[in-house]
Amino acid sequence: MMQAGAILSLLALTLGATAQAEEAAVPAAQTTASKDALDVELNALVPSQKGCMMTFVARNGMAVPVTKISFELAFFNQKNAVDRITVLDFRDLPVGKVRVRQFDMPGVQCDSVSRIIVNDTPVCDGPAAGECMGKLTTRSQLSVPFEG
Repeated sequence: MMQAGAILSLLALTLGATAQAEEAAVPAAQTTASKDALDVELNALVPSQKGCMMTFVARNGMAVPVTKISFELAFFNQKNAVDRITVLDFRDLPVGKVRVRQFDMPGVQCDSVSRIIVNDTPVCDGPAAGECMGKLTTRSQLSVPFEG
């Protein structure tokens, strides 16, 4: 029969290995910006009094700071038709920093958004012309696709 101390030691080793495996499973892209890329993640869609609160996480992995940036987004409904196109001001994105930006979208029902596409970066101050759109990578933490 195993002693209680041996059982506890075995349990502690098993739990420690499980925790390490879970940490290792977190992709590096979630913790740091991709090298030489502008990463934007759709993180949450939450119903609000006005409509839908959208949360994005942006990381600037480019070599230069972005002093001002906006994204033109197209929102698709459940019939895969464009419901609206709007421009969201993400303000500044310093090199290597993570920024969370939230936008309350009036009249949008979160559960009716089937996908979001970045059409353009109409404002991108800092990098060379076209670099923000050219180096954009997108991902979604939700079932709603977010494409660049």
